[in-house]
Formats: sequence, C-alpha cells, structure tokens
Amino acid sequence: MANIFSGGGRELDLSNGGTEVFVEVLMLAVSALAREAWDFRFAALLTLQDQNVMGRGAVGFHLEEVDWGAGEFERARSKDFVLRATALAASGYRWSELGYHPARVHDYLDRFRIMVEHFTPEAGSGPHHHFPAPDRAAMTSCTRHRVLSALPYWEGCFLCHQPR
Repeated sequence: MANIFSGGGRELDLSNGGTEVFVEVLMLAVSALAREAWDFRFAALLTLQDQNVMGRGAVGFHLEEVDWGAGEFERARSKDFVLRATALAASGYRWSELGYHPARVHDYLDRFRIMVEHFTPEAGSGPHHHFPAPDRAAMTSCTRHRVLSALPYWEGCFLCHQPR
C-alpha cells in the first residue's frame, strides 16, 4: 500500500517507510517553528500520519482539504509556515535524534516543497474534514523528545512509538 500527499494537481506517493521518514523529519521542524494556532493544527495533521498509531498504508492528506485560513494574509502565512518547516527539515534539523539516516528524504521534501509552492489556497475551499479543528491542535509537547504530539489522546510522540 502507498500513502499519498497531494495538492494542486501534484502527488507525492510514498511507501510506508518513505512516509515514516518524511513525516518524522517534517514533524521535528514543525515542532521547532510552531508559534501560531494554525501551526499547531498543522502539527496535529502530521501526528495523524503516524502509521504506528493509524495503520500502515492508511495515511496521507490533500492540500485542498487543509483549512489555510479565511483571509489572503492568513492563507499566505500558513503556506509560508509549511515552506519554512520543509526547508528546516531539509537542512537536517535534529536528524541525529532519529537513530537512523533518513535516506531519500531530500527528494521527498523537495517534491513536497514544489507541491506546496505551486498550490494556491483559496478562500472557502474545502471541506476540511481531515484537517484538525482548533480544539484538536497539537499543543502538547512530549517532554522526553521535545516534539509536538497528540497528547493527551495518544501516549507519547512519534519517537516514543518507534519500534526501534
């Protein structure tokens, strides 16, 4: 099975292992940069990509299903956050904490960056069924790993769930 991340007519089709690596390096970056309410909602969306909790081959999201914000400024700011997090992830930020070298992840992040850059969030687009509501934002950090997590809904963060 594959996991698909898509938007604006582009797709990032990843194996289960590829998805795990992609989400993990992106989550480390998102956790470092999150400041605004929307950022924590995006972090919650990433926590839902944890295949150790959600099931292998059962994750992915479409950029069109993300609530990017009501106004043009909000949508631009949200998109910029995702691009900054992707760039930070691509820089190798905290990769040493993963316990493995994330092979091929630069390609995944580059393809995701291109997808986000070419995607135009529109007002009133959606439905946003798969984008966490404000009350489901990932506001809690795993104290052991300093990563935003879905606590108190799940015990621990993605690093806590690793079978390694």
